[in-house]
Amino acid sequence: MNKSDSERIAGHLEKRGYKKSAEREKAGLVILVTCGVRQSAEDRIYGLVPKIKKENPKVKIILTGCLVNREDVKRRLNGYVDAWMPINKIFNFQFSIFNQFTNFQFSNKKQKDKISCDKDDYLSIKPKYSSKFSAFVPIGNGCNNFCSYCVVPRARGREVYRPAEDILKEIKCLVKKDYKEIILIAQNVNSYKSEITNYPLRQSDSEASKLQITNKSNPPAGGQNSKLKFINFSGLLKLINDIPGDFWIRFFTSHPKDMSDELIKAIAASDKACRHIHLPVQAGDDEVLKKMNRNYTVSHYKSLIKKIRRGLPDVSITTDVIVGFPGETKAQFNNTVKLFKEVKFDMAYISRYSPRPGTAAEKLKDNVSKIEKKRREEELMKILRKTALENNKKYIGKIVDVLVEGRNKRGEWYGKTETAKNVKLGIKNPPNSAGKQELGIRTIIGEFVKVKINKVRGFGLEGEIVK
Repeated sequence: MNKSDSERIAGHLEKRGYKKSAEREKAGLVILVTCGVRQSAEDRIYGLVPKIKKENPKVKIILTGCLVNREDVKRRLNGYVDAWMPINKIFNFQFSIFNQFTNFQFSNKKQKDKISCDKDDYLSIKPKYSSKFSAFVPIGNGCNNFCSYCVVPRARGREVYRPAEDILKEIKCLVKKDYKEIILIAQNVNSYKSEITNYPLRQSDSEASKLQITNKSNPPAGGQNSKLKFINFSGLLKLINDIPGDFWIRFFTSHPKDMSDELIKAIAASDKACRHIHLPVQAGDDEVLKKMNRNYTVSHYKSLIKKIRRGLPDVSITTDVIVGFPGETKAQFNNTVKLFKEVKFDMAYISRYSPRPGTAAEKLKDNVSKIEKKRREEELMKILRKTALENNKKYIGKIVDVLVEGRNKRGEWYGKTETAKNVKLGIKNPPNSAGKQELGIRTIIGEFVKVKINKVRGFGLEGEIVK
């Protein structure tokens, strides 16, 4: 989400006449999109901001993102940061700059008047995409769940979702530009709901029955009843799948309490939705989940995994988990160990708990030592390496589609499967999109290629491009 927000900030400012500096040391303005989900991310800001100011004393610094409303952060960075701006107030950036920084001014009155006419909806900003073939497309912002450890509802506010028409318009433009991967993002994609103002959205009304559309009475002024039509995430997924073109659809993140049978069926029926589900579990013990305010049980989570694998046989499943949550006993942690062994995740992002200011969990005693948190993390990682390798071995000898992404520091070309498996490519005279044999990878970056997998690693695959 922060990467997507940064793209929208860049698009907004470049539209206003700003240009990206080739070197940070020569920039007149630096905007930092901060993350406050973990202490480590917060600590990086404390080191980075003074460094930027030291290397360029005249630079103006604006902070946005998760840390912008934290008074303790403002006190700590007092004298370094010139303006603090909530992420959903990007439209006010230019006015903030104009009002506070005398060396930043509008080029003319017409430009200032034009800015004042913008609608206050930062998700509608046209972004400056950082990739030529893969794009983040936010479908909403904010969260209503209030997990006890999480700052997001306080940092970003309650859930607000983009109209389906706006999302489809952005994706159609991307597909026309030959983008191959559309990544739908929101704090909880499962909660998506949009009023359809220009229904039908499809070319044929006969397809309407395939959408998940509900009617809701909305008596307008005058006492007459009208029917408003709403679409949920499954319906949105189907509409995106119907857009002509050769591209993948990914989405992040799903909440287990909202993961529905309907969505699983929608993914199974889609020829573009990637067979990869990221489903954060956070803990494998019911009592810990209750303290986290996750609103589901371990039994419910495991039943979801079974449904997903039944409906999507080749799916890869990834997750998030927190170790050392306040009060988590060794017995409770062992329940998470059991879950890892049973589910056999393809990947897991394991975090050591750190108290977040303003959250409910901050009031709980952080009584698991740093050493124990590290030990628990390492124990889960040991299981994960084993299960990930076992899952990857199933790919040996298979031919899979890979989206070529680039070249790593070792000079090895790489890409990704629809199941989110990283693939190192052995390339000899690779074919380009026209089927010609040419040396060099530039002809196929951002394109799909067929790859035969001949070797696997714990968290990746290796293979050769085939015709």
